[in-house]
Amino acid sequence: MGVQCVDCVAAAASAAPVVRTTFGGRARAGRPVVTLTLIGICVGVYLLQLAGGRSVTNDLLFYPPLGGVQPWRFVSAAFLHSPGSFLHVAFNMYVLYLTGPSLEAALGRARFTALYLVAALGGSVGYLLLWTPVQPGTVGASGAVFGLFGALLVLQRRLRLDLRQTLVIVGINAVLGFVVPGIAWQAHLGGFVVGAAVGAIMAYAPAPQSSRDAAGLRRRTAVQVGGTAAVVVVLVVASWLWLSARGFLPG
Repeated sequence: MGVQCVDCVAAAASAAPVVRTTFGGRARAGRPVVTLTLIGICVGVYLLQLAGGRSVTNDLLFYPPLGGVQPWRFVSAAFLHSPGSFLHVAFNMYVLYLTGPSLEAALGRARFTALYLVAALGGSVGYLLLWTPVQPGTVGASGAVFGLFGALLVLQRRLRLDLRQTLVIVGINAVLGFVVPGIAWQAHLGGFVVGAAVGAIMAYAPAPQSSRDAAGLRRRTAVQVGGTAAVVVVLVVASWLWLSARGFLPG
Protein backbone atom coordinates (compact mmCIF):
# COMPACT_ATOMS: atom_id res chain seq x y z
CA MET A 1 0.00 0.00 0.00
CA GLY A 2 1.41 3.41 -1.00
CA VAL A 3 1.84 6.27 1.46
CA GLN A 4 1.26 9.89 0.49
CA CYS A 5 2.92 12.85 2.13
CA VAL A 6 0.81 15.47 3.89
CA ASP A 7 1.63 18.12 1.29
CA CYS A 8 0.58 15.78 -1.53
CA VAL A 9 -2.78 15.07 0.11
CA ALA A 10 -3.36 18.80 0.70
CA ALA A 11 -2.49 19.61 -2.91
CA ALA A 12 -4.86 16.93 -4.20
CA ALA A 13 -7.66 18.20 -1.98
CA SER A 14 -7.20 21.78 -3.16
CA ALA A 15 -7.28 20.66 -6.78
CA ALA A 16 -10.50 18.67 -6.34
CA PRO A 17 -13.59 20.40 -7.80
CA VAL A 18 -15.96 22.04 -5.30
CA VAL A 19 -19.46 20.59 -5.43
CA ARG A 20 -22.05 23.36 -5.41
CA THR A 21 -25.69 23.39 -4.33
CA THR A 22 -28.46 24.43 -6.70
CA PHE A 23 -28.09 28.03 -5.59
CA GLY A 24 -24.32 28.25 -5.50
CA GLY A 25 -23.33 27.31 -1.97
CA ARG A 26 -20.72 24.71 -1.10
CA ALA A 27 -22.48 21.35 -0.83
CA ARG A 28 -21.69 19.52 2.40
CA ALA A 29 -22.75 16.13 3.67
CA GLY A 30 -23.72 15.47 7.26
CA ARG A 31 -25.67 17.38 9.84
CA PRO A 32 -27.09 20.90 9.31
CA VAL A 33 -24.37 22.58 11.35
CA VAL A 34 -25.67 26.15 11.10
CA THR A 35 -29.24 25.21 12.01
CA LEU A 36 -28.11 23.21 15.03
CA THR A 37 -25.74 26.00 16.08
CA LEU A 38 -28.53 28.59 15.93
CA ILE A 39 -30.77 26.34 18.00
CA GLY A 40 -27.95 25.80 20.49
CA ILE A 41 -27.32 29.54 20.83
CA CYS A 42 -31.02 30.31 21.36
CA VAL A 43 -31.38 27.57 23.98
CA GLY A 44 -28.16 28.68 25.69
CA VAL A 45 -29.28 32.30 25.79
CA TYR A 46 -32.68 31.22 27.13
CA LEU A 47 -30.96 29.41 30.00
CA LEU A 48 -28.91 32.56 30.66
CA GLN A 49 -32.14 34.54 30.78
CA LEU A 50 -33.52 32.16 33.39
CA ALA A 51 -30.31 32.26 35.42
CA GLY A 52 -29.65 35.98 35.11
CA GLY A 53 -33.10 37.29 35.80
CA ARG A 54 -34.60 40.19 33.88
CA SER A 55 -31.26 41.92 33.34
CA VAL A 56 -30.20 39.66 30.45
CA THR A 57 -33.54 40.10 28.72
CA ASN A 58 -33.67 43.85 29.30
CA ASP A 59 -30.13 44.34 28.00
CA LEU A 60 -30.74 42.53 24.71
CA LEU A 61 -34.44 42.82 23.79
CA PHE A 62 -35.52 45.10 20.96
CA TYR A 63 -37.27 48.29 22.03
CA PRO A 64 -37.54 50.89 19.24
CA PRO A 65 -36.63 54.00 21.28
CA LEU A 66 -33.32 52.31 22.20
CA GLY A 67 -32.51 51.20 18.67
CA GLY A 68 -30.52 54.31 17.85
CA VAL A 69 -28.21 54.19 20.86
CA GLN A 70 -27.96 50.40 21.17
CA PRO A 71 -28.23 49.08 17.61
CA TRP A 72 -27.14 45.54 18.50
CA ARG A 73 -30.66 45.04 19.84
CA PHE A 74 -31.92 44.79 16.26
CA VAL A 75 -30.30 41.34 16.02
CA SER A 76 -29.71 40.24 19.62
CA ALA A 77 -33.46 40.13 20.30
CA ALA A 78 -33.78 37.28 17.81
CA PHE A 79 -31.76 35.05 20.15
CA LEU A 80 -33.94 35.82 23.18
CA HIS A 81 -37.28 34.35 24.17
CA SER A 82 -39.84 35.06 26.84
CA PRO A 83 -38.41 33.73 30.13
CA GLY A 84 -41.92 33.09 31.39
CA SER A 85 -42.91 30.85 28.48
CA PHE A 86 -41.00 27.69 27.66
CA LEU A 87 -43.40 27.15 24.75
CA HIS A 88 -42.09 30.33 23.11
CA VAL A 89 -38.54 29.05 22.68
CA ALA A 90 -39.65 25.44 22.16
CA PHE A 91 -42.04 26.30 19.32
CA ASN A 92 -39.60 28.59 17.53
CA MET A 93 -36.78 26.06 17.77
CA TYR A 94 -39.06 23.28 16.54
CA VAL A 95 -40.04 25.31 13.47
CA LEU A 96 -36.39 26.26 12.89
CA TYR A 97 -35.44 22.57 13.08
CA LEU A 98 -38.12 21.74 10.49
CA THR A 99 -37.29 24.47 7.98
CA GLY A 100 -33.59 25.14 8.54
CA PRO A 101 -31.96 21.92 7.28
CA SER A 102 -33.59 21.99 3.85
CA LEU A 103 -32.70 25.64 3.31
CA GLU A 104 -29.18 25.12 4.61
CA ALA A 105 -28.72 22.22 2.20
CA ALA A 106 -30.09 24.25 -0.73
CA LEU A 107 -28.14 27.45 -0.04
CA GLY A 108 -25.00 26.27 1.72
CA ARG A 109 -23.88 27.33 5.16
CA ALA A 110 -22.69 30.87 4.41
CA ARG A 111 -25.76 31.88 2.41
CA PHE A 112 -28.12 30.30 4.91
CA THR A 113 -26.43 32.14 7.79
CA ALA A 114 -26.74 35.42 5.91
CA LEU A 115 -30.42 34.74 5.19
CA TYR A 116 -31.17 34.02 8.84
CA LEU A 117 -29.37 37.07 10.24
CA VAL A 118 -30.74 39.50 7.65
CA ALA A 119 -34.25 38.13 8.21
CA ALA A 120 -33.77 38.62 11.97
CA LEU A 121 -32.80 42.21 11.26
CA GLY A 122 -35.83 42.55 8.99
CA GLY A 123 -38.11 41.33 11.77
CA SER A 124 -36.87 44.05 14.11
CA VAL A 125 -37.13 46.72 11.42
CA GLY A 126 -40.69 45.60 10.67
CA TYR A 127 -41.54 45.96 14.36
CA LEU A 128 -39.83 49.35 14.41
CA LEU A 129 -41.69 50.77 11.43
CA LEU A 130 -45.10 49.60 12.70
CA TRP A 131 -44.44 50.33 16.38
CA THR A 132 -46.68 52.52 18.52
CA PRO A 133 -45.72 53.97 21.92
CA VAL A 134 -48.09 51.63 23.76
CA GLN A 135 -46.17 48.56 22.60
CA PRO A 136 -43.40 47.02 24.75
CA GLY A 137 -40.07 45.61 23.66
CA THR A 138 -39.98 42.35 21.74
CA VAL A 139 -37.96 39.14 21.80
CA GLY A 140 -37.95 35.94 19.79
CA ALA A 141 -36.63 34.17 16.73
CA SER A 142 -40.00 34.24 14.98
CA GLY A 143 -39.05 37.16 12.72
CA ALA A 144 -36.07 35.18 11.43
CA VAL A 145 -38.17 32.01 11.19
CA PHE A 146 -40.77 33.83 9.10
CA GLY A 147 -37.86 34.99 6.96
CA LEU A 148 -37.06 31.33 6.35
CA PHE A 149 -40.69 30.78 5.36
CA GLY A 150 -40.48 33.61 2.85
CA ALA A 151 -37.23 32.33 1.36
CA LEU A 152 -38.53 28.76 1.25
CA LEU A 153 -41.56 29.80 -0.77
CA VAL A 154 -39.39 31.70 -3.25
CA LEU A 155 -36.91 28.85 -3.66
CA GLN A 156 -39.71 26.30 -4.09
CA ARG A 157 -41.30 28.57 -6.69
CA ARG A 158 -37.98 28.84 -8.50
CA LEU A 159 -37.68 25.04 -8.57
CA ARG A 160 -41.35 24.70 -9.61
CA LEU A 161 -42.24 22.64 -6.57
CA ASP A 162 -45.67 22.30 -4.96
CA LEU A 163 -46.16 25.26 -2.62
CA ARG A 164 -49.40 24.18 -0.95
CA GLN A 165 -47.94 22.55 2.15
CA THR A 166 -45.63 25.50 2.83
CA LEU A 167 -48.46 27.98 2.24
CA VAL A 168 -50.65 26.16 4.77
CA ILE A 169 -47.88 26.22 7.39
CA VAL A 170 -47.19 29.91 6.77
CA GLY A 171 -50.91 30.71 6.87
CA ILE A 172 -51.44 28.93 10.20
CA ASN A 173 -48.47 30.69 11.78
CA ALA A 174 -49.57 34.05 10.38
CA VAL A 175 -53.07 33.67 11.83
CA LEU A 176 -51.63 32.74 15.22
CA GLY A 177 -49.77 36.04 15.21
CA PHE A 178 -53.06 37.93 15.13
CA VAL A 179 -55.25 35.80 17.40
CA VAL A 180 -52.77 34.95 20.18
CA PRO A 181 -52.10 37.96 22.43
CA GLY A 182 -48.55 39.16 22.95
CA ILE A 183 -47.20 38.03 19.58
CA ALA A 184 -45.37 40.68 17.52
CA TRP A 185 -46.99 40.16 14.13
CA GLN A 186 -45.05 43.19 12.88
CA ALA A 187 -41.79 41.26 13.30
CA HIS A 188 -43.32 38.29 11.49
CA LEU A 189 -44.29 40.50 8.56
CA GLY A 190 -40.90 42.24 8.43
CA GLY A 191 -38.99 38.97 8.60
CA PHE A 192 -41.16 37.34 5.95
CA VAL A 193 -40.78 40.18 3.45
CA VAL A 194 -37.02 40.44 3.96
CA GLY A 195 -36.56 36.67 3.85
CA ALA A 196 -38.48 36.51 0.59
CA ALA A 197 -36.35 39.31 -0.85
CA VAL A 198 -33.09 37.63 0.11
CA GLY A 199 -34.44 34.30 -1.12
CA ALA A 200 -35.25 35.87 -4.48
CA ILE A 201 -31.72 37.26 -4.73
CA MET A 202 -30.27 33.83 -4.00
CA ALA A 203 -32.67 32.00 -6.32
CA TYR A 204 -32.67 34.30 -9.34
CA ALA A 205 -29.03 35.36 -9.46
CA PRO A 206 -27.68 34.42 -12.92
CA ALA A 207 -26.56 30.80 -12.89
CA PRO A 208 -23.24 29.77 -14.47
CA GLN A 209 -23.30 27.83 -17.71
CA SER A 210 -21.67 24.83 -16.05
CA SER A 211 -19.72 23.79 -12.95
CA ARG A 212 -16.53 24.71 -14.84
CA ASP A 213 -17.74 28.24 -15.64
CA ALA A 214 -15.55 30.07 -13.10
CA ALA A 215 -16.58 33.52 -14.31
CA GLY A 216 -20.24 32.55 -14.07
CA LEU A 217 -19.75 31.23 -10.55
CA ARG A 218 -18.09 34.47 -9.49
CA ARG A 219 -20.82 36.53 -11.15
CA ARG A 220 -23.59 34.67 -9.34
CA THR A 221 -21.81 35.02 -5.99
CA ALA A 222 -21.24 38.74 -6.60
CA VAL A 223 -24.94 39.27 -7.36
CA GLN A 224 -25.99 37.31 -4.26
CA VAL A 225 -23.58 39.11 -1.95
CA GLY A 226 -24.26 42.53 -3.44
CA GLY A 227 -28.03 42.03 -3.44
CA THR A 228 -28.08 40.87 0.16
CA ALA A 229 -25.88 43.81 1.17
CA ALA A 230 -28.31 46.14 -0.62
CA VAL A 231 -31.19 44.73 1.44
CA VAL A 232 -29.22 45.43 4.62
CA VAL A 233 -28.53 49.00 3.46
CA VAL A 234 -32.24 49.58 2.80
CA LEU A 235 -33.11 48.28 6.27
CA VAL A 236 -30.46 50.44 7.94
CA VAL A 237 -31.51 53.59 6.06
CA ALA A 238 -35.21 52.99 6.79
CA SER A 239 -34.41 52.51 10.48
CA TRP A 240 -32.20 55.60 10.58
CA LEU A 241 -34.90 57.76 8.98
CA TRP A 242 -37.55 56.47 11.38
CA LEU A 243 -35.37 56.94 14.45
CA SER A 244 -34.19 60.37 13.30
CA ALA A 245 -37.73 61.60 12.68
CA ARG A 246 -38.68 60.68 16.25
CA GLY A 247 -35.56 62.01 17.93
CA PHE A 248 -34.28 58.61 19.04
CA LEU A 249 -30.79 59.01 17.61
CA PRO A 250 -27.88 60.06 19.89
CA GLY A 251 -26.69 63.64 19.76
